[in-house]
Amino acid sequence: MRARKRKALEEQGWRVGSPAEFLCLSPVEEAYIELRIRLADGLRARRLWRRLTQQALAVAVGSSQSRVAKMETGDPTVSLDLLVRSLLALGASSRDIARLLTGRRRAAA
Repeated sequence: MRARKRKALEEQGWRVGSPAEFLCLSPVEEAYIELRIRLADGLRARRLWRRLTQQALAVAVGSSQSRVAKMETGDPTVSLDLLVRSLLALGASSRDIARLLTGRRRAAA
C-alpha cells in the first residue's frame, strides 16, 4: 500500500496492517499459507502453459475438475500431497517445485 493512502486511512481512524496481523497468524502459519499459495499458483500457471483444461488435469491425477479448481485457488481442504502430485503429473521436476517454494525463477537461456 502506498504511504500516502496508508496515512489517509490512519487519519480517518482505520487500522492498517498485514493479513497475518489481522488474522493473528503465527510466523509458522503465515509461512505455511504462503507455501500453499505458491504451489497453487504454480499449478495453475503450469496447467495453462501446457494448455490443459482443469478436466484434463483431473483425469491425469485421478481427481475431479472441481478438486482441481480448489487446488488452484489454494483451498485448505486440498492436501499438499495432491498439489505436489499434480505438479509432477504436469511434468514439474523437484527442482521446478523448489523454485516455486523459494520464489526463484529460471534464468533465461
